[in-house]
Amino acid sequence: MRVLVTGGAGFLGSHLCDALLARGDSVVCADDLSTGRLSNVDHLLADTRFTFVRTDVSRTIPVDGRVDAVAHLASPASPPDYHRRPLETMAVGSSGTENALRIAHADGARFLLASTSEVYGDPLVHPQEESYWGNVNPIGPRSIYDEAKRYAEALTAAYRRTHGVDTGIVRIFNTYGPRMRPHDGRVVTSFIAQALNGDPLTVYGDGSQTRSFCYVDDLVRGLVAMLDSDAAGPINIGNPSERTVAELAELVLAITGSTSRVEHHPLPQDDPARRRPVVERARALLGWEPRVPTEDGLRRTVDYFRAHRDEVVAARGAIAGGQLDGATAATAAVPA
Repeated sequence: MRVLVTGGAGFLGSHLCDALLARGDSVVCADDLSTGRLSNVDHLLADTRFTFVRTDVSRTIPVDGRVDAVAHLASPASPPDYHRRPLETMAVGSSGTENALRIAHADGARFLLASTSEVYGDPLVHPQEESYWGNVNPIGPRSIYDEAKRYAEALTAAYRRTHGVDTGIVRIFNTYGPRMRPHDGRVVTSFIAQALNGDPLTVYGDGSQTRSFCYVDDLVRGLVAMLDSDAAGPINIGNPSERTVAELAELVLAITGSTSRVEHHPLPQDDPARRRPVVERARALLGWEPRVPTEDGLRRTVDYFRAHRDEVVAARGAIAGGQLDGATAATAAVPA
């Protein structure tokens, strides 16, 4: 296939580009590099089947020729990024999604929307299955990202009903792995960077809030399976193995061998107390389930951070700055 990947220079997008090229597809990667990095796809630039287009997809997506599939991953995804770029986040969820849908409609292409578990908000139902409508504060500090993705889902469903576009929606739960930025504000990266720098690990509240962590290779397998299917979704893609933030902190300390202590701070507003996906739809419709144990994935991620030690050290000030998510240690004023 020829696949357009928006946000293709980001953490998840670049891994998806790798996977598609590895199986013989050609890829058009569209990214404005506001949160993605060209270094994530440098190794692909010499491949004649890979094309990089720098563009703001909420304005235009210039693609020469037809595509067989569109994977719409473009969006700031970490709290520091979407709080730093709130209007841009809303625009990419609305105008950016419609621009990508128009290409899929015109070319008769399969369309994949990378949505998020954040559409469930601070869930009143646990674990979360796709039939749950969520508990989102539409004007709260997290609503920038949550509501942008909820709108993107509604728009995708409307294009399917109105124009017959072959759409599929996946809801991605917490994902981690190589190519994450040390200062991106998510709990895995923050804990690993703090541990490697010998700084205190910042835990918000008592650390009893839970998340379910999926390694990037598993997540990308799910995205590819959804691209290849005709399922409409939404389908949860994530690891149903649930851990508390306090347990994650202890695991990171054990894997890194760090002697850093743990510090507790107040919880922020609207922080989800629990998060765990029901993945029966993914098993039934996509033949997918996670394979990489959390400990193995964390070791691979720690190895990546150790190999990029300069970035980890440089991120120290940003990580220590502030707080936007109880499963996150970061500031809204971090650099791009």
